Amino acid sequence: MLKLGNPKGVVARRGAIALGAGALALAPVAAQAETAHQMDGVLVTGRAPSYGELGSRLERLPQDVRDIPQSVTVLNKTLLQSQGATSLTDALRSVPGITLGGAEGGQIGNNINLNGFTARTDIFLDGMRDRGQYYRDIFALDAVEVLMGPSSMLFGRGSTGGAINQVSKRPLERAIQEVEASATTNGLVRAVGDLNAPLSDNAAVRVAVMGQKGDVSTRRTPVKDYGIAPSLRLRLAEPTELTLSALIQHNHDDVDYGIPPLNGRPARVGRDTVYGFSDDRTIQDIVALGAELRHQFGPGLTLRNQVQFNQVKTDARETSGQAIGTVGPGGFVLLSPANVSNLPLDQLWVRNQSRDRHIRDSSIYDQLELSGELKTGALTHAFLLGGEVGHDSYRNQGFLRTGACNGVALASGLVGCQPLTNPAYVDAPPTRLTLGNLARGKADTVAAYVSDVVALTPQLKVVGGLRWERYDAEVSNSLATATTLARASQTVSYTSLRAGLIWRPAEAQTYYVSYSTSFNPSLEQLTSTTGLTQPLPPEKNKAYEIGGKWTPFGERLLLTAAAFDIRKSNARSQNPDSTYTAQGDIRVRGLRVGAAGRLAKGWQVFSGYTYLDGEVRRAIAAGTAGKVPANTPRHTATLWTTYDLPGHWQVGGGASYVSSRWLNNTNLVSVPQYVRFDATVAWRRPAYEVRLNIFNLADKRYYDSLIQSDGGRAVPGAGRTAMLSVVLRR
Repeated sequence: MLKLGNPKGVVARRGAIALGAGALALAPVAAQAETAHQMDGVLVTGRAPSYGELGSRLERLPQDVRDIPQSVTVLNKTLLQSQGATSLTDALRSVPGITLGGAEGGQIGNNINLNGFTARTDIFLDGMRDRGQYYRDIFALDAVEVLMGPSSMLFGRGSTGGAINQVSKRPLERAIQEVEASATTNGLVRAVGDLNAPLSDNAAVRVAVMGQKGDVSTRRTPVKDYGIAPSLRLRLAEPTELTLSALIQHNHDDVDYGIPPLNGRPARVGRDTVYGFSDDRTIQDIVALGAELRHQFGPGLTLRNQVQFNQVKTDARETSGQAIGTVGPGGFVLLSPANVSNLPLDQLWVRNQSRDRHIRDSSIYDQLELSGELKTGALTHAFLLGGEVGHDSYRNQGFLRTGACNGVALASGLVGCQPLTNPAYVDAPPTRLTLGNLARGKADTVAAYVSDVVALTPQLKVVGGLRWERYDAEVSNSLATATTLARASQTVSYTSLRAGLIWRPAEAQTYYVSYSTSFNPSLEQLTSTTGLTQPLPPEKNKAYEIGGKWTPFGERLLLTAAAFDIRKSNARSQNPDSTYTAQGDIRVRGLRVGAAGRLAKGWQVFSGYTYLDGEVRRAIAAGTAGKVPANTPRHTATLWTTYDLPGHWQVGGGASYVSSRWLNNTNLVSVPQYVRFDATVAWRRPAYEVRLNIFNLADKRYYDSLIQSDGGRAVPGAGRTAMLSVVLRR
């Protein structure tokens, strides 16, 4: 075990000291280009920051991504800083195959689709489930890792399209002092700090802080957020290490519910048109507490126990545009058929709906894992034995604001009406407030898993793993309906499988095939029940993948390619009477290619393309069989590149492409394809950096995130925005 606080910068566990524009940070060895520096008479070998990562921080996976038989994308701090990313949503826009959803129904926070499937419950923090409904910042993260394909063997329930792991900043062995301040043309000001201090040979502490205020886009989306993420690493004895961590964050935001549909597209109104009110707000308080105890028994054998507690409290008072119609003496009249009209836009109105709720979402999980290497005859094993127990609880009290339109009272929960083309952005009109549904839920998880990577020869490895999981959930609703039961419970036991074959004929070439499964219990989100008399059986998912990974230039550039087939059976499908049955079948086939790293000295690239062929193959819901799943574009692509010029200058930019998408499974409403261009220029010195980012350089009108409810709403992307950032380092 290495001593903490080593003043000589000795290489730390699972990584190397990486020189990041003057600051030292822990990074995987294979992800960097070599440099060497003399400090205090000791030669320290480091690595210049690169966009190409060959290392994973997930404990239950091999460190080298070439030994993982599935597609893995690592977004590191160097890449995210050059792109000007500040949130998890910003970061994930760089990954082809990922699309975004907005605030949907009773849900709030980050809504993400991977490979055409929702990843709402597949977000993790340092390998532990982070299921809370909140908007995630990246001020406390070193990297974001995206694993494509079903991964229940690694993460448990869910993981149909893949999993997203947030890698927290952790105490290092050398002092870091970094402060970043930025401002945008929208009026957003933001400050982030990162302090790492060795306390002794046996202890180090790190603290990340964040504060921001202003509009995050051109669409009247004010925020007032702040957060702090402290962590402490202690060496209790020579082979034993304890890490304590916390994330405390406060959000005061205004959620964007987008534009309602008209004639098969989002209504053709101004890009910055919003149908909420100036006193709408979503207030969130997030607490995540973690502890990891690690004991090294000797070379190749480690015992690790990790505990994490998460709680998110949300107080939301939000308003959305719920339907389009006309207004007359009798009040608001819906279009018939819905969302279809040949009237001039200035004769149409939007009916508003309240989205008010108080949510408390809590979870606590404990993982115990034993990992190591051993030999059985001529075979070498890299094994993992683990177990997990966890408890989730959920409480969602809805509120209904009820008002009038043109003096005529509206139904419960409907606030008022606004002109479609020119809604007034003012405080909400007077309304009557009543209690809505109180949804409660709780669940207990028990799991055991085993994984092994067997080296049959130096070139050939076999990967296998099993995870047994028991998920016991119970939900209740104070206002029962035909599709929302007063009370329901469900116990699901499922064994997930992961198998693969890896062939590396040469150091720079890796080829693999894999098979994996996952499952989604119908009560997984603890938000409501689905079905008329009882919960439905779990959705079952399986995936096949074949691919390759290449490092043709001495590991400075990683090239990847894969073809895959993901199938979901028992997919929940809505019946004509509004109840649900588990008789759906969805299939998404596709391919992806990518390149990340250095093309030449000073020239970096991060790029990728994903093709998705999605189909609802079987469904009870009328008009959905044979359709394309919502928010599943056939083509997505990204390119980001930077080049270092003489005189400490860096220039760069890139483009993101998303083809047309459907807003619902009936394929009646769509948004068009788009290409968005971004650019950056920076002046970089060891002690400071000044960077200008320009987002949506061509001021393209496009739709960023999609919402299936109310016929399909779409949230426009922000217009052209510039951000100036200054980073100071010591």
